[in-house]
Amino acid sequence: MARVAALQFATGTDVDSNLATCLRMIDEARHFEPDLMVLPEFSNHISWYDDAEHAWRVSLERDGPFLASIAQRAQRHACYIVINVSLRANDGGLTVSSLLYGPAGRLLAVADKQTLMGHENTWFGRARHTSEVITTPFGRLAMFPCRDGVTCETPRALALRGAQLFCDSLNSFALDEATLHVPARAPENKVFLVAANKVGPLIPEHLLAAVSDQTHIPQRFLYGAGESQVVSPTGEILARGPGTGEAVVFAEVDLALADDKRRPDGTHVFGARRPRLYRPIAEASAAPICAAAAERVTVACLAPRARDETALEELPGLVAALPRDTVLAVLPELFCYPQSPGLDLPGAAATAQRAIRAMQAACAARPDLLLCTSLAVPTGSGFSLAALLVGAGGVTASQRQLHDCERHDWSLAGDELALVDLPWGRLALLPGDDAVHPELVKVAALQGAHAIAVPYAMQEYWEAAYGLRSRAAENRLCVIASTRPLAGRAGLIADLERDFTLMTDWRQREFDGYINSPLVTEQAPDAGVTVADIHPAAACNKLMSERTDLLLDRPWRLSRDLLLHWRDAPGRQSG
Repeated sequence: MARVAALQFATGTDVDSNLATCLRMIDEARHFEPDLMVLPEFSNHISWYDDAEHAWRVSLERDGPFLASIAQRAQRHACYIVINVSLRANDGGLTVSSLLYGPAGRLLAVADKQTLMGHENTWFGRARHTSEVITTPFGRLAMFPCRDGVTCETPRALALRGAQLFCDSLNSFALDEATLHVPARAPENKVFLVAANKVGPLIPEHLLAAVSDQTHIPQRFLYGAGESQVVSPTGEILARGPGTGEAVVFAEVDLALADDKRRPDGTHVFGARRPRLYRPIAEASAAPICAAAAERVTVACLAPRARDETALEELPGLVAALPRDTVLAVLPELFCYPQSPGLDLPGAAATAQRAIRAMQAACAARPDLLLCTSLAVPTGSGFSLAALLVGAGGVTASQRQLHDCERHDWSLAGDELALVDLPWGRLALLPGDDAVHPELVKVAALQGAHAIAVPYAMQEYWEAAYGLRSRAAENRLCVIASTRPLAGRAGLIADLERDFTLMTDWRQREFDGYINSPLVTEQAPDAGVTVADIHPAAACNKLMSERTDLLLDRPWRLSRDLLLHWRDAPGRQSG
């Protein structure tokens, strides 16, 4: 067991004062006897500069007195310390870097930021190399700062290389960091995560009013959002700090638990990966990613009450309850099967044909409506779980499950993700556990998807609480996901805010602290019909802030590790 702590505090424009704050908070945290302390991003100086000379002057040398003081504290308290600062590079540039100091006071690793946010692109250079995974007596640590954790690539690569604990240093006013992006990164990789965020103004106090007017962000949201936290591999929040004020947030963790990458059905989430399918992630993309799409369409999740073939008899009534302009309704995985199709595959295929006919009949008077579910269908010499789109004219599209999972060990996996062009936008179909793999959803986004349809069987709480929401947010695409309920939670419909790009004039809403949290309609857990509107055209805007496009500016050059099979990933580093 180990005790990990996130140190939450404010920094300003005086580097010496900020060092004093760091040392005071480290000394305060030591009363809780942590093995590891994680400090926020930009601990040396808030990320606001008059010019390039100013940015250089307030940044740090690796062997300078500021970081030497941090190293001495790590030695004095016999613990590991992660601190993030603006750092002077040997080539005369600047980086945003997390540094790990060990109990002997030595610098063990440096992790440069891979994806810069907005104005950071003006002052800093991106990472040129992937960062290390460091072995300690209590487990394997990896570091990344703030924006690198908003999307899946950097954390995923570190987890594949053996990390058991993510150390995430934040400098964020966004409320969706704590409620979505931070907790999502832990369970999707089945690792622990400790995140330390700022509080206090993130820009010079005398500029708050002027910057608020310029950026269209109310002053109260120009402060660090706090809520530093420790998250378990299941997505449980083990400890969380307040939204304001200094805090030391700590929890006991057993990092060996992060070596268990199995899902409840026994599937190994890394062993089931299909790296060949993820190649676009490590390639440059050209704008625009998305073609034009409809401004608004109505979609639905359907859930018959019956859990056998009599569910087909409910389809006409469920469809009749939909608004006339509904274009897509998603049903749960294998909604009309009473047991695993693997027990009688020829019989399951016959059930699939009856289901297709029933779905087609239900849409007979609705030429614009498509129903989506997954069924067991013949495939070559065997059978596959496949997501089907069925309308009044029959099957419009089919997508075989692409990732193996133990509960469908009879299913022959497909070899290609093929998107469907519909009158209102481009749709990806993700059956089985395909949406659990963030890489595949990234590929769908890179192929221009405006939305994904997910007929699935939820196994873990985090899938709906964080996973599907994160897929929508980090890729800017809509999600329509239907499942049978688990622990009172079912699927969801995730729409996108039309106002998204920071520092632009928003027309639909005033900034409320959330940059890109999707607008979620929960699927009713007691079966029936759940309806919501989505805005596919909003998926075309991926620009989060200046020079920070979610797809075009992703760290594709450093994403080669995602193309390796789990057992072929680089060895674990030690220091």
